[in-house]
Amino acid sequence: MTKVDPGLHYPIDLNALPPSWRVCYVGDAIPDIQPGFASGVHNQEGKGVPHLRPMNVDRNGRLDLSVVKYVANSDGPRLHGGDVLFNNTNSPELIGKTTSIDSDADLAFSNHMTRLRPPNGVYGRFVAHQLHFVWMSGYFKHRCVKHVNQASIASGTLAKSIPLILPPIDEQNRIVAEIEKQFTRLEAGVAGLRRVQANLKRYRAAVLKAACEGKLVPTEAELQKSEVRDQKTKASFETGEALLARILTERRQKWSGKGKYKEPGESDTTDLPRLREGWTWSRLEQLGFTFGGLTKNPKRAKLPSKLPYLRVANVYANELRLQEVEQIGVEDSELKKLLLQPNDILIVEGNGSKDQIGRLAIWDGSIETCVHQNHLIKVRPVDARMAKWILYWLLSPVGRDFVELVASSTSGLYTLSVNKVGDLPIVIPALAEQQRIVAEVERRLSVVDELEAVVNANLQRAARLRQAILQRSFSGNLFDHSETFA
Repeated sequence: MTKVDPGLHYPIDLNALPPSWRVCYVGDAIPDIQPGFASGVHNQEGKGVPHLRPMNVDRNGRLDLSVVKYVANSDGPRLHGGDVLFNNTNSPELIGKTTSIDSDADLAFSNHMTRLRPPNGVYGRFVAHQLHFVWMSGYFKHRCVKHVNQASIASGTLAKSIPLILPPIDEQNRIVAEIEKQFTRLEAGVAGLRRVQANLKRYRAAVLKAACEGKLVPTEAELQKSEVRDQKTKASFETGEALLARILTERRQKWSGKGKYKEPGESDTTDLPRLREGWTWSRLEQLGFTFGGLTKNPKRAKLPSKLPYLRVANVYANELRLQEVEQIGVEDSELKKLLLQPNDILIVEGNGSKDQIGRLAIWDGSIETCVHQNHLIKVRPVDARMAKWILYWLLSPVGRDFVELVASSTSGLYTLSVNKVGDLPIVIPALAEQQRIVAEVERRLSVVDELEAVVNANLQRAARLRQAILQRSFSGNLFDHSETFA
């Protein structure tokens, strides 16, 4: 029997396996190991032979053919039913994703994949589940060769230094059947959780849509007409139009830039929908001051004054993630423009995904002295009480449509600019109405947040259960403890 040294981080105790099981290196059990070939020119029109790539193996070890590219017929290696497909080149965290091939469809595979063709006595699906479990444990990222932006495991390394646990063939089949039975149950539960997630997402969007259409709470105009309002309350009613006029006056008074003050342009309402009584359209620039941020460059590393600065990675949809905040050199003359203040709105300026462009959050003052990078656009409302209304408006389906409409795409990157952000249409209800809408939105979304936390916790538990099933399978303990997953 081959004496196997798994090295560090191997997830199974090879000295505690059942006596009838053997351990060897992958190549000792499966001599037929072959990488694929580079594609040359792909097409997505279904012409030629499907050419499988790393993206065609998902994180659960399943073959995913939802996006397949094709190559012209060639003499390159093909996959057969019973083969195992191993991801040999990727980022270090993804090296080693593995799946099994269950049909004899004509499939080619890229040079970033390695085919293992098990002989009699070795069940391909057993090998695929095992290698994928080893990937899930993080073992392969410690065994790969790291290159710029990616890593790899050569066929020789896979064959000569990666352990493979092999029970007798009948037991391999029995273990695979039990794994897949348990996974079927687990995936049914996960599918249910995903449906709940999707429903919560739809409900969140519906709440924001209703809020921004004036359908979530009674409008100020409606309340003014009701008999429950006393004369003093009615007299204090400030319409959206009056609020905008007041804000524009305050904006002019607060301006401290260079040169002559320039009035922000009015909103072009030609193609905008009609609004509720007492509401009016504005442009975001009318409601506040809009700023770009700092560009990171080598000169800043030499500046004596270093401050925390926020990046795109710190700003999500109504969420600040401040676990990792970097520092940057700043000139004293830049601080007046760049220092963040509570209730500043931070908007992501560029992203490769259209649904992520323009995600935004309100700065909460968690870091006393902090600036922001140029990929975050800062809006400072003239009236800080409007910050949350602006936030929820831009997060709503209506606001998102406006953001995506103005976001340009260059080489797949969607970008905003200070001018485009300033030009975004914003509806203004009365300030008191804004505050009532915001309170109701936050009441409803707090319930959504709680439910989403429960769903996410259960999805994480499902992922741990999947790994536990595999851990027990390849340690020889699956059948002793299978009732845990029943």
